Order: sequence, then C-alpha cells, then structure tokens
Amino acid sequence: MKELIALSTAPESLDFPARTIEAVVQAASGSEQRSTPSAASAGTKTTPVQIVLIFLGTIAFLYFARPVVLPVVLACVAGMALKPLIRWLSYVHIAPALSAAVLLCLLVGAVGIGFFQLGRPAMTWINDAPAHMAELRQRAQRMFPRAARFNQAANAVNNLGAAEEEQKKVTTVELKTSRVPGTFINWTGTFLAGVGEMLVLLYLLLASGDMFLQKLVHVMPTFREKKSAVEISHEIQQNISSYLFSVSLINMGLGVLVSGGLYWLGVPNAVMWGVLVAVLNFIPYFGPVAGILLLATVGLLTFDTLWKGFLPPAWYLLLHVLEANLITPVLLGRRLTLNPVVIFVSLIFWTWLWGVPGALLSVPILVSIKVVCDRIPTLSSVSELLAS
Repeated sequence: MKELIALSTAPESLDFPARTIEAVVQAASGSEQRSTPSAASAGTKTTPVQIVLIFLGTIAFLYFARPVVLPVVLACVAGMALKPLIRWLSYVHIAPALSAAVLLCLLVGAVGIGFFQLGRPAMTWINDAPAHMAELRQRAQRMFPRAARFNQAANAVNNLGAAEEEQKKVTTVELKTSRVPGTFINWTGTFLAGVGEMLVLLYLLLASGDMFLQKLVHVMPTFREKKSAVEISHEIQQNISSYLFSVSLINMGLGVLVSGGLYWLGVPNAVMWGVLVAVLNFIPYFGPVAGILLLATVGLLTFDTLWKGFLPPAWYLLLHVLEANLITPVLLGRRLTLNPVVIFVSLIFWTWLWGVPGALLSVPILVSIKVVCDRIPTLSSVSELLAS
C-alpha cells in the first residue's frame, strides 16, 4: 500500500506568474491604502474550551448540512483541478464561459458514455449476486474441505442444546412490505440533485475566472495580507490540480493494464473490472484492499482451481506495488509530503462524515490544510505534524 502520498508542483506551464499575483492584488486593492486599527491586534484570547466547542460545532454542521456543503466542496475541488485548462484556453483567446461550457460537456459526455457502456454488465452482475455468492460458497467448500467440515461441526455443536420439537418446529413466514424501492428512489433523487448543483456551481466557478479571488483579496486589510491570500489560493489550486491530474493518469494506466491482464486470463467483463479497480484506487489504503478482494471473488467464480482463482488479484497486487513504490513517487515528486498516519486518520474521518465522496476528498482537503498551515506562522506546529 502507499506509505505516503507525495504532491509536487505543477509543470512550468501551469505556473501562475508573479506579475499575475501582483495584478490580482492591485486590481483588488486599487488605490486604497488601508491601515489596520491598533485595536484589531488586541483581540481577546480564545480559550481551549471555546476551541473544542467550535471544533465540535463545525463537525456537527458539516455532518447535518452535507446535502448542501458536499456539492459545494466537490465543485470547488473540481474547479481547482480544471482551472489550469481554462487558463490554457484563455491564452488562445477563448472566453472562460465558452471554454467552461465545452469542458463540462465533454466531461459529462465521457462519463455518461462510460456509464451506459459499463452499466449494463454491472447491473447484470449485481442482479445475479445471490447466485454468485451461493456458487462461491460451494467452490470454497470444495477448495477448502477442512474449513467446510469445521463449519459443519460448529453448526452441529450449536444445535446440540435444541430440543427435538424445536428442530421439527414449523417456521412461520411473515410477509412485510419492503421499503427498499422507496428508499432507492429517494436516494437517487438526492444524488441527482446533488450532481446537478455541483455541475452548475462548477460551471460558475470556471466561467467567473479570478473574480472570487479578487473579492477575497479586496476584503483583506493590508497589502501584505492581500498578497498572502493570493499566494495561498494559488498554491492550493496548484497542488490539488497537480495531484488529481497525476493520480488520474496513473489510475487510467493502471485500469488499462488490469483490464488487459484480466482479458488475457479469460475473465469475463475485463474492461468493467479494470475501470472499477481504477476508480477504487483513488481512495488511499481502502481502495486497493477492496480491489484485491473484488478480483479474488471474481477469480474464484471464474476458475475451478485455487491457483488460477488467485491470478487476477495477484496481477492487480503486482501492478499496485509497482505503481505505489515507483511510478507515483516519480510523477508526483517529494517536495510536499504528508504523514501516512495523518492520511489514514483523515480518510477514516471524512469517510465517516461524508461516505465515499468524503473518502475521495480526504487527501485534497488535507493538502489544502497543509498549505494554509505552511503559510501561517502560528500554525507551524500543525504543519510539522502533517508533514512526513
């Protein structure tokens, strides 16, 4: 598994020139020369109890307001990742509104085509899941006869205390109305509404250019704070875009190699499993483990012998070890490293808070916190804790 996630700066073409930072600061500040009141620096101290209460209140807010907050955070992260493409297109005199619309149409079209092409075999496999599980149990009993006998002996011991009348007792079946269809419909409606909100907000963020950054800089009281705000915003955007772009390329290549190996081994729907493994690989630690277990199940269902059944997960494990220890460090670099323990804790926390989207957002959020802590001297101890 990945022992660390390294984030590098973007290529030179992605660099935000220093004169652009000065231009944004000057455009936002204009000819104003604000002076910070002396009373502002003499603020009251925050007690530890107040810090704990604010922290717990923030967690409660993020949990209960996740239908509103989660699409906003997803749109902001996606906007940071796609901003360099909008800037490249602006260099050839394409308006941000037009380039954002074209980019989102291409992105939605590619995801839609992939979903419809791979959704059919996926739904077929899900519908046949009970039969697959029964077949997997039978094959496991044949491959591991000692474990099957041990299971039968354990069941026999559990039934020793049961009376003969209880064993012959007729089981009554009570039919209850299933709420699964209604729950599924409600969940689908909430999901589609969140996706729609995210896409609209993402378009507005991409089409607006640097307007929000100028607004942020405008409210800063001093020129030094204005420049610091621009630098922090740019560094967050640069690191997140570099990380997501590099990881996406790595996972796409990993999915292609996994699909090719599964096709050569004779596994049905090899492309579907390769795409699913590539998506799972975006989640640190848990994603590769889930991919190995999934391919082990597929391999045992596909082949009759044990050693052939473990070839698909072994192939994926080999590729993942090479990717995690050779390819990822080379492409991402080691300029800004994150503590693996902090990454794991962040993954657990955001997964508990927001589910699968939280797991995908855990590393970008951690990167943003690390950049802010690096820039603010009072948070240097937190930055040291986050660093590897």
